[in-house]
Amino acid sequence: MRKNSVKNTRINGEVQRVLAEIIRGGIKDPRIAPMTSVVSVEVAPDLKTCKAWISVFGDEKAQEETLAGLQSAEGYIRNQLARTVNLRNTPQITFIMDRSIAYGVDMSRRIDEVLEKDRTAERKADTEEAGTAEHDENNR
Repeated sequence: MRKNSVKNTRINGEVQRVLAEIIRGGIKDPRIAPMTSVVSVEVAPDLKTCKAWISVFGDEKAQEETLAGLQSAEGYIRNQLARTVNLRNTPQITFIMDRSIAYGVDMSRRIDEVLEKDRTAERKADTEEAGTAEHDENNR
């Protein structure tokens, strides 16, 4: 099976859906944050390994604890995955923290700050320009 085949894409999607359900409802570990989502999954063509990109809403400590909790529950998650998805092999899961959502939020915040500075500078310039024009009219 090729890496980008239709079959592999379908397997990735199904594994992602099932992993999200298992993490959301099947794990009772208090270290795992309630706002944890599976962003992407990449199952190897031989079905031996799987990389799962995880996003956690929270601070750095919550992300680290969630990753540790998921790694310790990997055996349970793999068992539940084997029961739910009928694959020839149940892949070994590697959890990877995906920081793209946090990066996007940070970049959006920075863009908003720059735009606000521009608006403030424009207002200030408009106010000064209006004051100069009024001063010129009074001096005529």
